[in-house]
Amino acid sequence: MSNLVPIYTALCLPAPDVEALIQGQMIATTPRVTIEQGRQFALYPSDRSINALPLEECYRASFLPIAQTAIINENTETVKTKAWARCEFCQIWDKTEPLEALSRLTVWRREALQEILLPRPHIFIAYLRVYLIPEPIEILVSPENQNQLGKFVGLQHSLTVSESSPVLSDRTFAQRRHQLEHRLPPPHPELEELQGTIAQLAITNPAAKKLDGELKIFLGWTESSPVTQPNPDLAWIHKIAEVGNSSDGQAFEKLVRKSFIKLGFTNSNRNSKASLDPNATGGAGGIDIYCEAPYPVVGECKASKNESVPNSVTAQLIHLGVTHLGQVQFDHSIKLIFAAGPLTEPARKAAIENKMNVIRPETLQKLVELKAKHEGSINLLELKQCFQQEPFGVVDDKVNSYIDKVQQGIKLRSHLVQVLKKYQEEKKLEAVGVERLCGVYDASNPPKSLSDRELHEILIELCSPLAGYLGRIKADEWRRDRFYFLRDLPIEQNPPPLPHISS
Repeated sequence: MSNLVPIYTALCLPAPDVEALIQGQMIATTPRVTIEQGRQFALYPSDRSINALPLEECYRASFLPIAQTAIINENTETVKTKAWARCEFCQIWDKTEPLEALSRLTVWRREALQEILLPRPHIFIAYLRVYLIPEPIEILVSPENQNQLGKFVGLQHSLTVSESSPVLSDRTFAQRRHQLEHRLPPPHPELEELQGTIAQLAITNPAAKKLDGELKIFLGWTESSPVTQPNPDLAWIHKIAEVGNSSDGQAFEKLVRKSFIKLGFTNSNRNSKASLDPNATGGAGGIDIYCEAPYPVVGECKASKNESVPNSVTAQLIHLGVTHLGQVQFDHSIKLIFAAGPLTEPARKAAIENKMNVIRPETLQKLVELKAKHEGSINLLELKQCFQQEPFGVVDDKVNSYIDKVQQGIKLRSHLVQVLKKYQEEKKLEAVGVERLCGVYDASNPPKSLSDRELHEILIELCSPLAGYLGRIKADEWRRDRFYFLRDLPIEQNPPPLPHISS
């Protein structure tokens, strides 16, 4: 249980600064007075600015949308404090030090910092460890308090808070403090700019909101994603097998088209008779599914309830494919039949002779569900080998083997992320070198043995900005690279607990 902390005072700060601290976008503030290490206080958001500049000149462009929404109504009688803080360090930043370094590691523009420094020889920079208050607490607004910007004000009633909800973990805060103390540049300034743009879209766009959360984790501004809503695609994905085993052919055709779009296939063909648009199915005389890229796929859907698939289905795929695509393009395309029932012997022979493969709705559902849960998991060029490999006929075993291979790769990567996380926590390390990590991985009962080079390549993959599971401190030689944990890679099956990792 977290220790309870009594709070008697609040530090009055501009509302955008308080929001930046709460969101983890910075760990510093500029009080008017020095703050002793260990002092604890509430964060009091004020409408007043610490200088006379407009918001556009105070805050960097990527933070400006948040700054504009953080301003509270001056006419309110109370303000709500959502967080409290403890001062971990306070230093003097004088005019001889470059302000650009401080600007890069906070949300303030250099011009705003210059304005603060103009009438004085130095400013105080306080490093704050911020904790959220579960239920925001109202503080009475008074003219005296509003004039105390950058200073402490007394609370009418003391608060009792806890350390149960830190904005940043011990490890992340230590990394950010080290970065600020040593004036190290931010590792991903381009992603900070992207996050600022995404944040504006996240207000109304669920996909942008999810990406915004992932970027904040990768940048070290937060420890975990906000509560995510279930993937809405899973609702229709979970109906593929059911509808494929029914007699509703049109609904099955729409689901197959949506599935291939979800997998990453595209079609710019405007011909409604050779389309991938799930809202404009081909109807009588049209191809059930046609994809152009990354390679051509032509398919026929047969929703079947306790029925065998007759030879007329293969004949129809040939006839409609040649009619709407031409013989050359049809021959060049991968040819698939989507059906639940078994093929009759004439249909099986025709499929083999015409290089067609059959995939069942259950297998398609499993494939698309994997894609929905792990966005970058399906490599369509590898999947192509399953679709066009001989012998032709039923292709489920090949696709299921590919799905198993992908799932094993995800399991391995999830295990590696957990090994690094656990070792960092046990040894209280900022980062772990490759050679040490190879030994720790080998001792962790891994799902697969890896050479040092193979493990390094997977670590680099997990550090990609589009993955964001690990961070990397690059060295001049790959064996001296160091890595650190950023976020978990969850998998559905609960793996066995990791053994205690010894040094």
